[in-house]
Amino acid sequence: MSLAEDFLADLEGDADEELQELIPAEEDDDIAEVTEEAMPIVSYDRVTDVARLMESANYIKLTNDMNEQLKQDHIPTLMTPIEVDPQYVLLVALCELGADVEHEISVIHKFIRDKYEKRFPELENLVPMPLEYARTVAILGNDILEKSKDGDLFKDFLAPSTIMVVNLSSVNTKGVPLDESELKAVLEACAMVDALQSERIKMYQYIESRMALIAPNLCAIVGAATAAMLVSQAGGLGRLMNQPSCNLQILGKQKRALAGFSTASILPHAGFIYFHQRVQTLPPDYRNKATKIIAAKCTLAVRTDGLHHSPDGAVGRQLLEEVQKKIEKMLEPPPVKNQKALPKPIDKSSKKRGGRRVRKQKEMTGMTELRRKTNRINFGELQEDVSQEHMGFTLGQAASSSLAGGGRIRSNIVDNKTRVKMSQKMQRQLERQRQQLGGATSIRSKLTGTQSSISYTPLNGLEIVNPNRQQEQDSGKSTYFSASSSFMRV
Repeated sequence: MSLAEDFLADLEGDADEELQELIPAEEDDDIAEVTEEAMPIVSYDRVTDVARLMESANYIKLTNDMNEQLKQDHIPTLMTPIEVDPQYVLLVALCELGADVEHEISVIHKFIRDKYEKRFPELENLVPMPLEYARTVAILGNDILEKSKDGDLFKDFLAPSTIMVVNLSSVNTKGVPLDESELKAVLEACAMVDALQSERIKMYQYIESRMALIAPNLCAIVGAATAAMLVSQAGGLGRLMNQPSCNLQILGKQKRALAGFSTASILPHAGFIYFHQRVQTLPPDYRNKATKIIAAKCTLAVRTDGLHHSPDGAVGRQLLEEVQKKIEKMLEPPPVKNQKALPKPIDKSSKKRGGRRVRKQKEMTGMTELRRKTNRINFGELQEDVSQEHMGFTLGQAASSSLAGGGRIRSNIVDNKTRVKMSQKMQRQLERQRQQLGGATSIRSKLTGTQSSISYTPLNGLEIVNPNRQQEQDSGKSTYFSASSSFMRV
């Protein structure tokens, strides 16, 4: 160990001793083991063990006040400070109570589901909504096979497809009948759900009748009925004004069971605003967009009502005009496209490859002179068949022409676009050779003896001459520089 490490170890030992002196000595008692106390098991045989809202004093007081207000023939005006008016206080309390009733119905739905799954466990997935589930259970009871066959009992609250699936599932269910006490508790819970639903409908009616006084701008856009449902679903005007437009759009949406059917009818963002008359009158393709537009304007109107501005509803009417303009703009047909004239066609000839290689290729694939003569027939001549196998097949003009006995079968094909033009100098040179050689066009004809031996002169007429004699005479003459030359006299 180095000196520095030894010094650090001494310092750490001194610090531990000082810390132990400061800490008082603890008694050596046995530490009691901490154990978690078991929660008492609560058995709920009746619905009143879990749902106590209807027995509360606040619920009874508010419902009694609401029933008294509904019995009045006329609606009294609100006081100047709207917060101290008894009607406004009752209205806000009923909105909060509506949210509590919604929660209470979900609790009772769970109670019914836990008890009734013994009899019909498949019904939970077929009817997911609490109110519809409770009404279905109240009708079915233990006799699910007999009651499910009568579709008229469910047509008021269930879709025909759901009724059919419930009927088919009741035949193959794995459930067993309930006892008398269990069935009585389930039916009592279903009756409580119906009672809470009826009270909630009365709350909607009361809120709707007073909604024009507390939320005039919101009522100007969606009407009193939809405004009452929005305020009651949110739990009051204060809670509604704090929600964004995307949450306001889905207030009141419902869960739907597919039950094996198509998903085309599912509306995931369909709430109270979606089923408003102003939205439902539009074509189906524009309803979602119109719902977003109205929800955005309703958010502004609710915040205006929450601050008690514009009590006459002027802001709401202005927002309604903006909604109508946007919907009209959305429904306008697209502008007619201007039909433009076709551009001037390009008359330039397409670029084609030329040259010696292309000419040779055309000569190989071109029609031969023999085939061209074969395709032509002289008028008034009797043709003979070439063979007895193909009747009517003749050689045409090729049988009487020089090509039948011999000659060139494939003639040169001259392309005027790609042929090489002869210069004037070359033309003069060829003309000079033609005159010198008596019609020959090349030096090769002169050397090979193909030059004509018959010539015509004005003095002697036609005479046979030797074309090579002139060359021999020219070669025999002695020139000035030759060895056999001599001087000539003039």
